[in-house]
Amino acid sequence: MIHRSVCRSCHGGCGALVYVENGKVVKVKGDPDSPISRGYMCVKGLKAHEIANHPDRLKTPLKRIGERGQNKWTEISWDDALDEISGKVSELKSTFGPETIAIGQGTGRHHYMHVVRFANALGTPNWYEPGLAQCFIPRITVSHLTYGGFVVGDYYGSVKPKCILFWAHNPLVTSADGELAPAVMRALHGECETISVDPRRTETGKRCKLWLPLRPGTDAALALAMINHIMKQNLYDSDFIEQCTVGFSELKDHVSKYTTAWAQGITQVAAKDIEKAAEIYASVKPGILDWGLGLEQNSNSLQTVRAVAILRAITGNLDVPGGDILGMNILKNYPVLKDKLPAESSQKRIGAEEFKLLSGWRAYMPSAHIPGLFKAIDEGIPYRVRALLLFGNNPLLTVSNPKRTLSALRKLDLLVATDLFMTPSALQADYVLPAAFWPEINHLMGIPLVVENYVYAQRALTSYYSARQDEWIIDELSKRLSLPSQDMSYMDIFNHQLGNIGTGFEELAKKGSHCPPHEYYKYKTKGFRTPSKKVELYSSVLKRMGYAPLPDYVEPPESPVSTPELLNDYPYVLITGGRCREFFHSEHRQIKGLRERHPDPLVELHPETAKAAGVADGDRVTVSSPRGEIRMTAKVTVDIAPKVISVEHGWWFPEDISTASAPDEDSLFRSNANVLTSDTPPYDPAFGSYRLRGLLCSIKKT
Repeated sequence: MIHRSVCRSCHGGCGALVYVENGKVVKVKGDPDSPISRGYMCVKGLKAHEIANHPDRLKTPLKRIGERGQNKWTEISWDDALDEISGKVSELKSTFGPETIAIGQGTGRHHYMHVVRFANALGTPNWYEPGLAQCFIPRITVSHLTYGGFVVGDYYGSVKPKCILFWAHNPLVTSADGELAPAVMRALHGECETISVDPRRTETGKRCKLWLPLRPGTDAALALAMINHIMKQNLYDSDFIEQCTVGFSELKDHVSKYTTAWAQGITQVAAKDIEKAAEIYASVKPGILDWGLGLEQNSNSLQTVRAVAILRAITGNLDVPGGDILGMNILKNYPVLKDKLPAESSQKRIGAEEFKLLSGWRAYMPSAHIPGLFKAIDEGIPYRVRALLLFGNNPLLTVSNPKRTLSALRKLDLLVATDLFMTPSALQADYVLPAAFWPEINHLMGIPLVVENYVYAQRALTSYYSARQDEWIIDELSKRLSLPSQDMSYMDIFNHQLGNIGTGFEELAKKGSHCPPHEYYKYKTKGFRTPSKKVELYSSVLKRMGYAPLPDYVEPPESPVSTPELLNDYPYVLITGGRCREFFHSEHRQIKGLRERHPDPLVELHPETAKAAGVADGDRVTVSSPRGEIRMTAKVTVDIAPKVISVEHGWWFPEDISTASAPDEDSLFRSNANVLTSDTPPYDPAFGSYRLRGLLCSIKKT
């Protein structure tokens, strides 16, 4: 039987046709009737049947009987597992306080908001996911501060963009929620002017007419120079500026010092190319500025994202057909029970005093500061965090400084991991719970994330042994803990969210999706959802909070400029987080059909760098930073700036995990990009973002 569904092998949103025989998924294909993907599906989706039926999937709840990491377990029932876990959580909460229980989850999957709801109901302020300050929250927050809402590229409307500026983003490989590769590919037609700002000439960048290979960590300098050039050449949208913005004159005076010649010296991009990019983006309309997480993984993330965000506004590319559009917000807000978290608990959130836009009252989605949280687990500063409940989260691969993370996990009184497979982090747990895969869940999805223009409902199509949906697990724990979140099940919440549409989950699941026509130019009647009701080039909110109301450039604290004394040992600039189509963060490396396509962790370097380092394509190499070293396979390519080293992230080796023995620490650390990164200050003063890119490194043949 063929079922219409939506793929979540990554953030996803691609329409899927799921073939089910005898209760098993036997094939998955792209759905040609999907208004989002139109039949396209990447290899992760096409191999979903291999993931669903993989023999190494977790099948039943497990309880540890050996030392942490020894991979020794006994099977227990769901009732026993949930009773024991809730009992331990209740005891820790009553004895030490709810703030000593932390909750972690992976990147934006179906259970994301339900985990936040659970944390608030439990009374703990200390939940996290590895992105947040390093991925998406700075862009979401800055968009709200500047425009009053998040924006996405209008790839699906009848008016096609005439210009696309890809900034630190490679959507042909790393599609955001609903902003999928086929839509971007369709927009990359011959008439469209295309620009890529990235140290790598990515798969997307190779299809662009202009490539700006800037020095990692200098994006703010480039953006400020572009703003200045657009103003000097009078290329800004004067009508939009006059009618819809505040702070233009202050901005103009502020950026006058940021010339393209100055930016050339900082970014290593020629001034003429900076000017050309600015002129194309400002004059060829409508235009999309498609940005990525590379802007956020540095200690100046707030002002870097602000500078890039302002480019959209001064060119008038906001909420216009074929430009960057504000969402329709079709779904009602998820009831995360923010009011159930007492004020005194919020004040105890790790990072609340230091990082107001991540952990404080003004944060879009208040969460714990990750380096501080694992320090609290490891050292008891400012207090000891004693329990950690993980939902689809693998912090040993996705959090900076994995050696500190491992030390912290081993000191917990209680560690629970819910996942599809046994992972390095789950190996350290007291209890491991089997999670359901996307064909096995009931799900309501709004696309794109946080600005829904399209809503999809899917029913569970199959089951796998005793694996359970994360939301079900949370609901069962809520009942046992007598939390206020037990008043609504996740299915009740789906029906609540659909209230604005006038339908219920079951009805929409039969129909499949809801996709109303998009409403453009909403600001003409409603204004922007900012204090001034206009786009705030000069941010009144940031000024009140003690942050600079206009963006500035700050040199990365570890760079050829800031720390020249390190250059003899570490002459190259490092970026981590290189993506590939086969994997999603630390997922899918045990899937034969995916691993065969991409068997080894890769590090990219330019031929000039390779020659200087004595490295050839395909060599096993050691990449080192002041924090440690890892081993990978060299990929020598002209599609990266000279003196830049790019390493893939999320690498571990599932084949090292067996029932007979657990992998040694070398298996965990040998190709783990976060061995090289920094979780130490300085952090971004607003978000607490730590440094995953723009660091110094060396490379040599192993």
